[in-house]
Amino acid sequence: MRLEVRDLRLVVAVAELGTLTRAGQQLHLTQSALSHQLADLERRIGQPLFQRAGRTMVPTRVGEQLATRARETLRQLRDVEKDIVAMATGRAAVLRVATQCYTCYHWLPPLLRRFGAVHPEVDVRIVPEATARPIRALVNGKLDLCVVSNAVRDRRVTTTPLFEDELLLVVPEDDPMAGREYVEPSELRDRRILSYSRAEESSVYRNVLGPAGVHPRQIVPMQLTEAILELVKAQMGVAILARWAVQPYLERSGLAMVQVGRHGVRRQWQAATRVARSTPGYIGEFITFLGEAIARPPRRDPEFAVLRSVAAFQCECQVGGERSLNGGRH
Repeated sequence: MRLEVRDLRLVVAVAELGTLTRAGQQLHLTQSALSHQLADLERRIGQPLFQRAGRTMVPTRVGEQLATRARETLRQLRDVEKDIVAMATGRAAVLRVATQCYTCYHWLPPLLRRFGAVHPEVDVRIVPEATARPIRALVNGKLDLCVVSNAVRDRRVTTTPLFEDELLLVVPEDDPMAGREYVEPSELRDRRILSYSRAEESSVYRNVLGPAGVHPRQIVPMQLTEAILELVKAQMGVAILARWAVQPYLERSGLAMVQVGRHGVRRQWQAATRVARSTPGYIGEFITFLGEAIARPPRRDPEFAVLRSVAAFQCECQVGGERSLNGGRH
């Protein structure tokens, strides 16, 4: 059995519009022609794809699965067509990127501007809606590259290590924990913890706080760093945040950072791309540029103030996959 593009368009149209008449109008085919095409497709598959419920065509289990995969395939095909046309007409190649953490968009735009100055032929686009599940978006063809810290176990994805960073506990400067060398996660069982995301979406909760006995109800989601830090200073909670997110505020009084666990909570950040027989050269150049910009950022450029150390990408992230953050190095 071989599926053709017209088969995929037929299944999607019927699944979304519910009747052969409406699907035929969208595909510019008569109802009779569409009916024959559907019958031929079902014969090749060996399974019915739709059942009639009154005047409506309802997908079967096989039909629903095919429609879902067909949408993804057609979306990828449209992206390929756009990219090929752009390159054939001399317009920029397109590189769609996202990170695993919303707060990382703090540093990404200025970095893209610098890359664009070196590679004006590449149109780099941020896809923020892919942030919550970047690996899924990458595999589905919605992204060309994503920056993640969670381990990637999908064989369709390849990764390039970028750098390692550490998360730290933020407490009021007069808190009993403030002057200590480190704090064990289990000591936070009776503390309210302010976080960028809910407990079920937090890799730090899942891998560090949860196993130490911290209850999900202790996690209070708060997306703004400034709001989190103000509440910490007001002794209304503590937070596990990145050094770069907190460092600008440490110049003011009221906050202190403490290591989490005897060995700290460290993560390996990496650039993830799809496995392919051939990868456009500009993707590899972007990964190289990304690693060099983080490791050796221009010190005189205020746009890169947050990139003055290897810890520049630290943040509490949305869950994009599994990772061990049990207090040891990795």
